[in-house]
Amino acid sequence: MIGFFDSGVGGLSIFKEVLRLLPDHSTTYVGDQEQVPYVSRPHTEVRNFTTEAVRFLLQYDADPIVIACNTASSVALPELRRVF
Repeated sequence: MIGFFDSGVGGLSIFKEVLRLLPDHSTTYVGDQEQVPYVSRPHTEVRNFTTEAVRFLLQYDADPIVIACNTASSVALPELRRVF
């Protein structure tokens, strides 16, 4: 399954395009509407929120996982790569 994570709904355009290009692939989208916007959050919070989302997606065997949030990518991606 291809997993998608975003702090809002902006990543839905990426998600929809993947659905169009890969209609036979299983997919899921996680949008964190509770914590939005990430840009004004401390980096430790962004890393924690993003790590929780990745762990959630991994429970459902997501591989790959697309981080469709600019802030989460720039703040949390190095840590995510190290941990996962």
